[in-house]
Amino acid sequence: MSDHHPEITEDRVFFFEKQEVIVNDFDSPRYILDIGGGGEGVIGKLKGKQVIAIDPNKRELEGAAAEPLKIIMDARDLQFLDCTFNAATSFFTLMYIKAPDHERVFNEVFRVLTPGGMFLIWDVIFPQRLDEEKDIAVFPLLVRLPHEEINAGYGVLWPEEGRDPSYYVKLAEGAGFNVAEQREKDRVFFLKLRKP
Repeated sequence: MSDHHPEITEDRVFFFEKQEVIVNDFDSPRYILDIGGGGEGVIGKLKGKQVIAIDPNKRELEGAAAEPLKIIMDARDLQFLDCTFNAATSFFTLMYIKAPDHERVFNEVFRVLTPGGMFLIWDVIFPQRLDEEKDIAVFPLLVRLPHEEINAGYGVLWPEEGRDPSYYVKLAEGAGFNVAEQREKDRVFFLKLRKP
């Protein structure tokens, strides 16, 4: 454990109820950029060799599904040409990116998408902190893919401000996206954003 964070003890952790997340298949004629595609690599399991999974953490990519192309890369500075991808995804990744960096990530994803390209986001809804003693939020998930179920859990330091879909919609619209679809269920949401 680094000097920056005190030791993680159980009394610091707030466990939310298990959330169910249904991930339907989607069409993309070309490659799909998966932001934060390491770990469980859910989008990689769904779309296989169509996926280019990026993550700044080599170890996360090493543990992900085998089929996607995996590249160590920072979403704030994508090393792709403009208009490269028809689709981009972020599956419970934005929660790990610090709020001051969200705008850069949205701008970069917008840049690398083709006109008409889609950015699909699945993430958590953070309320204001519910207990001052508990500064780590853990979200257990049951992820339902068309042919597989995955039990996963995502934990992160509780952000200073609450974050809900309207927070991300504002960032998306600021980058130039239109909202094509928005769904919420319990503590999770889905956004489908379209580049005009």
